[in-house]
Amino acid sequence: MFDFLVLNPIALKFGPLSVHWYGIFIALAVVLATYLAIKEAKRKNISEDTIYDIILYSIPVAIISARIYYVVFQWSYYKNHLNEIIKVWDGGIAIYGGLIGSGFVIWYYCKRKNISIWDIFDIAAPTVILAQGIGRWGNFMNQEAFGAITNLHFLQSLHLPNFIINQMFISGAYRQPTFLYESLWDILGFIILIALRHRKHLFKKGEVFFSYIMWYSFGRFFIEGMRTDSLMLFDTIRVSQLLSIILFFGALISIFYRRKNKALDWYYDK
Repeated sequence: MFDFLVLNPIALKFGPLSVHWYGIFIALAVVLATYLAIKEAKRKNISEDTIYDIILYSIPVAIISARIYYVVFQWSYYKNHLNEIIKVWDGGIAIYGGLIGSGFVIWYYCKRKNISIWDIFDIAAPTVILAQGIGRWGNFMNQEAFGAITNLHFLQSLHLPNFIINQMFISGAYRQPTFLYESLWDILGFIILIALRHRKHLFKKGEVFFSYIMWYSFGRFFIEGMRTDSLMLFDTIRVSQLLSIILFFGALISIFYRRKNKALDWYYDK
């Protein structure tokens, strides 16, 4: 008999205080991303304090903007549940909103400090996609970011451990583990980026970042199409798919434009 044991989204309780797995995975992602960013920053002679400052300023903005993004496209629900808007610990933050918010913070910080924004974006890109891959396991614990109804045989054919299969039994049916598809896609992107980013004459400034944008948005477009809990625009367009198309071609055009117009002064590694 298959055991339908669902994992508890709450990891620890201290009296009235609950520590959610969602928050633990996000914190783990931030810590690991910070460590990797500092290591790469040293190669570019960028101080550790600069990385700490950027993270200190961008993380709160990223969380707020990610929540605002989600609430805006779910306003039909939240307008009648205003008290739930701040409950980010229950899930419901949109990564694209977080990326947009933190991107503006980094741009402003670099402009004020006279630091190359492309250096910072290239440092951040691999660490961010790794953090995204880790963060999807928070969605797993909350039983969100899932796909269409499937069956037990299909999930077993993927050779998934039982704890994942159990957690994919949602609202009386098995679901496609789209959280897992995206997590694996993100981690693969991280491996590729760190394996290639120091190859001489391969990337110019900013192109590690643009490559990240293209990789993530390409995978997100197809995975989003498999989900059944997507944020919708006018009830017909999946917001993340539309934004993925814009970002993918925007990054691709930027690479060609900058190379054609020789907008860069040197290669990433000489």
